[in-house]
This record gives sequence, structure tokens and C-alpha cells, in this order.
Amino acid sequence: MSLLQVQDLVVEFPSRRGTLRALDHVSFEIAPGEILGVVGESGAGKSLTGAAIIGLLEPPGRIASGQIVLEGERIDNLPFERMRHIRGRKIGAIFQDPLTSLNPLYTIGRQLIETIQAHLPVSTDEARRRAVSLLEDTGIPAAAERIDHYPHQFSGGMRQRVVIALALAAEPKLIVADEPTTALDVSIQAQIIQLLKRVCKDRGAAVMLITHDMGVIAETCDRVAVMYAGRVAEIGPVHEVIHQPAHPYTMGLMAAIPDITVDRERLNQIDGAMPRLNAIPSGCAYNPRCPRAFDRCTRERPDLLNAGATRACWLHDANAEMPA
Repeated sequence: MSLLQVQDLVVEFPSRRGTLRALDHVSFEIAPGEILGVVGESGAGKSLTGAAIIGLLEPPGRIASGQIVLEGERIDNLPFERMRHIRGRKIGAIFQDPLTSLNPLYTIGRQLIETIQAHLPVSTDEARRRAVSLLEDTGIPAAAERIDHYPHQFSGGMRQRVVIALALAAEPKLIVADEPTTALDVSIQAQIIQLLKRVCKDRGAAVMLITHDMGVIAETCDRVAVMYAGRVAEIGPVHEVIHQPAHPYTMGLMAAIPDITVDRERLNQIDGAMPRLNAIPSGCAYNPRCPRAFDRCTRERPDLLNAGATRACWLHDANAEMPA
């Protein structure tokens, strides 16, 4: 059974010139203990999907239709206070810049203890013991002393470990991690990824890992969803999507990754840019950039079609005539 189900999620932003659709019928599921990677260019809708799930859409953004179901309970239409409780207790969040998640005026111990006591019925002493244990689990050395330090006394990598500890404080079932390693150097990135994998495996938490780094996806995830212009272009097992990409956009992403075994002067690139929300083309949104587009691509927008992994592309419509 799925832990999280996102069904036909539509997010819109009203504006003076009309309503802009930022997410267009996004659907996927995450099983308990599974790590789902969500990848795509900037502007694809990755972070917006995460924000919708944790109930932190920036106004005037709103969920216009569809639903989000966590452990059998619909959570996209809950009152603010009820969602605030679920956000800490059942869903943990890890953001790109740890400094935006930590209050610089409070020690990390105070922030952890307050989070634990807000969601679990424990005494202050027990909450402190749990906080020290969380810091130890996330690789903070001398946790019993460092718990009384302030965020500015930690390096970037250590601050991100503290943020992971905060996300795990109330033992949530789902972690939404939005670009958790982008601000860190490569060696620290690897440590943080290994830490996320380990703590989630040990605690049985599911993870939605939002990133634009295919290397992180390959190293970390069980399945991957590729997003483009507010829609899921392709979703399936990581090894299948990476080694046998079938959506032209995924092919382009994979071809753009440098290969040290191949000697070439120029890197491959996808020509053009992601369309603006007020200029999304008719048909498949990728068709102006797609080297394999044909007439139908400009007229009809494909839904997800089963073809091994699931791809939103008319090339994989078994009932249609393929272009010559």
C-alpha cells in the first residue's frame, strides 16, 4: 500500500492577466521506506510539488484540483492548524539552505527540544535525550556538548545534519527533501546523501528527494520522476530511466551528463529553454525542443502511457500510428 498518493494535482497562480497553471495534473505514489527522486530543470515544478505536499504553497498559489493522500487521509484540504500538526508529526522537511530552517537566535538544542515536545508527549529531560541521540545519529561529533551551540557555530555540512535531525525529530513517515545538498561541496554532499539513506532505512521513512542532479538520483533513489513544465514526463525505476530513457526529454538530460570514458570536444545540450507559465505551447509542452516531435505532439497533450516505465509521450502510444 502507498504511503503517499498524489492524484491529478493542479496548482494555479491567479494573476492580473489570467490564471497561470504551474502544476498540471501531477500524479505519483511513494511506498513506505521508498526514496522517490524528482528531477528536472529549474522551473519544472519540482519544489512546487513538494511545497504543495507539506502545505507551504506561497500565496496566491493554490491547489485548484486533485488531491494529496497520506496514510489514507486526504491532507490537501485541511485547516491550517491540523496541517501544521501533520507537517511536523507525519511529514518532515529538509530545505536547500539550512540557515533558512534554523533560528539564529536559539541554540540547536532548544529548537530540537521544542520540535520534539510540540509533537510528542515527553518531558523536557526526555526530549533533550532524544535530541542528543538524533544529533549522534546524524553524525554530529560530541553531540552532548554541541547541542547547546548556535547555528553559526556549525559548518554548512553540520548545519544540514542538524536540519535532518530536526526533520526526523517527531519520527515522521515521510521526508520531503528539497535540494538538500546543493549548497554543499561534493564530499559533504556524498556524506549527507548516505546519511539520508541510512536514517530513512533505519526508521522506515519514505523520502521525496527533489534535485536537478542525476548523479544524486542514481546514487540514492529507488524510483525517479522526471518533470517538465509542471507535468511528469517519465516515471519508473531508477536503473531503467537512467540506462534506457524513452522520453525524449529524459534522453536529452542523460545525454547532457559528461562521460569521462568518451573523448569529445562539446557537451550535448537541449536547445531552447523551459517555457514560461504564460507561454506553455499547445500539445506536448516539450514539442518545440523535441528532435522527435511530429504533428500530433503539437495538437494533443499526452497522459502518462505505460511502456516499461511510464512516459508521457506519443512515441509510446501503442494504439497510434508512429511517424515515418
